[in-house]
Amino acid sequence: MSDHTASDQGVRELLTALRIERGHPEPEELAALTVVLTTRLAQAPEPEAAAVPAPRSRWADPRRSLGLPPAPGRGSWRASALPR
Repeated sequence: MSDHTASDQGVRELLTALRIERGHPEPEELAALTVVLTTRLAQAPEPEAAAVPAPRSRWADPRRSLGLPPAPGRGSWRASALPR
């Protein structure tokens, strides 16, 4: 009987987390929704992992374009494309 009480408590906790706005879903529909939501939640990336940006190459770095414009002179246009 304690197993039945524990599962009832889990159902009550789940029902407080979900709110039915309209209609009267069947228990099977709620079970399917619960499976879908828990699966999606399990597949979601960790918040810390998503917060770390991927390293950029030096060519794609927007700070690269904030340098000084090329100085006038021979070959300056060619030197402007070189990394700093």
